Amino acid sequence: MHRYATRTVWEGNLGEGTARYTGYGRAYRVVIAGKADLAGSADPAFRGQADRHNPEELFLAAVSACHMLSYLALCARRGLRVVGYQDTAEARLDLDAGRLADLTLRPEVILAPGGDAAVAAELHDAAHARCFIARSCAVPIRVLP
Repeated sequence: MHRYATRTVWEGNLGEGTARYTGYGRAYRVVIAGKADLAGSADPAFRGQADRHNPEELFLAAVSACHMLSYLALCARRGLRVVGYQDTAEARLDLDAGRLADLTLRPEVILAPGGDAAVAAELHDAAHARCFIARSCAVPIRVLP
């Protein structure tokens, strides 16, 4: 069993706390021992700051990063040499349902010369099935390599 700990600190008290919906900031800081803090806020659509990470982006980034790490591990174990990887991921928020509607990962993989592209494509399914974060989500996640 592995344990993880974070501390989220609200930085949006503009003098009167939450006395009014429009009177407080949405800024926060995520503190993880021994690591750089993450500056966060609500999405600008919800009175947040555009230059800070919002929870929806952080959630999407966690799913994308977990998929990548699971995928790279599977490739290494299969002897498939990946020399480049990037993912252009996207999430859609359904305000009527009050939840993320879906996430789409679009990983692009560069293999070393002689790499088997068919095996590389197949391993995305296995990586998705093994990703701890994806397995913890109720939101549908599509992987479109």
